[in-house]
Amino acid sequence: MISRRNIRVKVMQTLYSLELYGNPIQDGIVVDNVLPAAKKILQQHLDQTSRLFKFLLYNLVEISRYAKTDARQRSSKYLVTAEDLNVNTRIAENLLVVRMTEDLQYGQKPDPRNPVNLVDIELIKKLYHKLVQSPEYLSYISHADFDEKEDRKISLYIFHEVMLKDAGFIQLAEDNFIHWADDSEMMDMLVSNYLNKPPSFNFSQLISTEKSAYAFELLQASIDKCDYCIELIRPRLQNWDPDRIASIDMLLMIMAICEFLYFPTIPSKVTINEYIDLAKTYSTPQSGQFVNGILDNVLKDLNAKQKIRKTDRIKK
Repeated sequence: MISRRNIRVKVMQTLYSLELYGNPIQDGIVVDNVLPAAKKILQQHLDQTSRLFKFLLYNLVEISRYAKTDARQRSSKYLVTAEDLNVNTRIAENLLVVRMTEDLQYGQKPDPRNPVNLVDIELIKKLYHKLVQSPEYLSYISHADFDEKEDRKISLYIFHEVMLKDAGFIQLAEDNFIHWADDSEMMDMLVSNYLNKPPSFNFSQLISTEKSAYAFELLQASIDKCDYCIELIRPRLQNWDPDRIASIDMLLMIMAICEFLYFPTIPSKVTINEYIDLAKTYSTPQSGQFVNGILDNVLKDLNAKQKIRKTDRIKK
């Protein structure tokens, strides 16, 4: 399942998109006009996350299943060798491949938005031949019997060493998923978790109901309470030129203050640490220190005025 950090990134991307499209949230937007558009953009970002996850699994399956295509093509050559007639297709029957094929519903009605349509068969062929030349693959097919541990091991190898280390595959991902750079680390974790424990992985709940609700609540609060948050931030900007403050920094601080005030199950210390990290990752080299200083002072003011109400249960 995706983490709160990933959700925060999606909300940040949504708010930034609004600015790019001419709806700066700092300038007193009419909420009734911007909120539906914002929710639509956020939903698109969340949908892209699910599509990217499926895209990665589809490619893993197709690389594994290409063994049968290879065997068929080689056996139909005009001059065949004994090696051509004995291509090992065990990888195509890998237990995890079978499971992924079922979870991805290969037999379902064609959908033009299905990420299987993004699979590049020439790239699959290239990656398959790269796989079969590896010592790991030769070790895998040397086992006489199917083994769940070995199936998992080779699937993880295909994902990490064959797919993610191929420049052509990364380019394909970047071309079709604009936030690949932001999502790649999360996808590495999600796919690894799925391959390690597929029966316990809730494939249909990649983004849980609770996480989805958190995303939209954070988005709405950041828009509804924008002006109020800026009023809390502005007195702390005496030594800073407002025009030189990075737009991302302002968005992140607004989101963080909303978490302080309107998300009682998220500890304030966790919120500050998370947004410092996001500022370091997505903004300027000085942003982490800047965001830390502003948020720490705002939080002190809010606590002094007893406006922070937190509960013991942490929203996961």
